[in-house]
Amino acid sequence: MSNLTVTLVEIDQVWENKQANFDLYIDYLKGVETDLILLPEMFNTAFSMNAEELAEPWGKSVSIQWLQKLSKEKSAAIYTSLIIKENENYYNRGVFVCPNGRVKYYDKRKSFSLAGEDKTFTKGEKEVIVDYKGWKFQLQICYDLRFPEIVRNRIKKDGTPAYDAILYVANWPEKRIEHWSILLKARAIENQCYVLSVNRLGVDCQGLNYNGCSSVVSANGIFLSPRTPSQHYNILKEDLHQTRTKLPFLIDCNV
Repeated sequence: MSNLTVTLVEIDQVWENKQANFDLYIDYLKGVETDLILLPEMFNTAFSMNAEELAEPWGKSVSIQWLQKLSKEKSAAIYTSLIIKENENYYNRGVFVCPNGRVKYYDKRKSFSLAGEDKTFTKGEKEVIVDYKGWKFQLQICYDLRFPEIVRNRIKKDGTPAYDAILYVANWPEKRIEHWSILLKARAIENQCYVLSVNRLGVDCQGLNYNGCSSVVSANGIFLSPRTPSQHYNILKEDLHQTRTKLPFLIDCNV
């Protein structure tokens, strides 16, 4: 496991306009060198329930092809979510795209009923942990953050933790942003892992305001400061190892 540079892309997403959002990401990432990029939830449309018009077919998604191209150009993995149609069902699907074109996916397991997400999208049924450059990433999407039971870390039979970091991509409104910050810290502490999160900016077409607060939290529950104003962070293998060694409480999860 090597140290990684992570870039969290906070933008004011353009409502249901895929090309406009593509252009914003290209502009933001111009000249950026990094290992892992996080884009907000439903990166190309913002948090819309208009699945019938906006969904792309799994296996033929133009937006995933765009992510694959960007990942290859940047030599960086990308994690985000988008609206996908598969077997006549719609999903808020997280995709972890690697520079070699490989895609791992995670379907959001907790639907935000307040916005009618449960009536539009089919819920996922399983956790997904991705191995990238020696780091094990637990994939999550927005509202999943409120449910600690679905990301419980544990020690595997080989003596290692199930994962090293949780990735959250979100459209989380400012009026509940205090919950966001507290829950991110809690997930890091209780699972003894890094938590990497990205949230959008601006006002959506429903009039909801978003103020970002994207962050990286250490396994000790400390919010790390970005290296630059553009939200670039380093996650360090030795810091994670030391935290787990000094207080090895994950082993008691199996007792």
